[in-house]
Amino acid sequence: MSFAAPPFDLLTGAARSPVILHVPHSARRIPADVRAGIVLDDSALERELDHIVDAHTAELAERAAGLSGVTPWRFVNRLARLVVDPERFPDEREEMLAVGMGAVYTRTTDRNVLRPADTDPEPLLARYFRPYARAMSEAVAERLAAAGRAVIVDVHSYPSAALPYELHGDGPRPPVCLGTDPFHTPPELVAAARAAFGDVGLDSPFSGTYVPLEFHGRDPRVSALMVEIRRDTYMTEPGGPAGPGLERLASALAALVDAVSR
Repeated sequence: MSFAAPPFDLLTGAARSPVILHVPHSARRIPADVRAGIVLDDSALERELDHIVDAHTAELAERAAGLSGVTPWRFVNRLARLVVDPERFPDEREEMLAVGMGAVYTRTTDRNVLRPADTDPEPLLARYFRPYARAMSEAVAERLAAAGRAVIVDVHSYPSAALPYELHGDGPRPPVCLGTDPFHTPPELVAAARAAFGDVGLDSPFSGTYVPLEFHGRDPRVSALMVEIRRDTYMTEPGGPAGPGLERLASALAALVDAVSR
């Protein structure tokens, strides 16, 4: 059985806005035929989703868009990252392959089996990963054509305590972690995020940004920043409801959008 809902949405912003709020990890939905390849029982799968999903980040981006003076575009993944993770490299460049979490995960956050290790990733890459990458590339190209530049703000969250899969979980875990790229993250973008969010750290416990491969390391008109929000600042962990911190963070994200839209 295939999954009926669209796998991702590009939600319209202002014609002149260069900003794309990218929300890749907020969903819990898994198509039935993909679920059949996952070895966890239903309760274990729900627990894994509690830990791995960046809960409420789609709502955060939606609220921030509504508060922004110039409405940003939003690119939102509607499927769980246990289907495919659109932000991974699809090949041996991906360091998360070491813990079974490349573009198609074979291990869970506690390093137990999610799928058999010999699972062929190609059908999932063809069906989900590559169409997502093409659509995101097209969205960036449209912002370049319309605004002369594109600013990708990746909206993520992370747990207050490190999970076993984390490769760099022994470093600082600030309320907001900013992931940067030496080519695509200019100092003024980091400064705008610091001004908007206040108490931030850089590249710990997660680093880097998402830029479609077509532009990655090639086009300086595309800038990018990953915003990783520690979950205990806005929700009940793991996988629980959002709290009052969500509104404060939405205001901060809107301030960042407005700063980089000018």
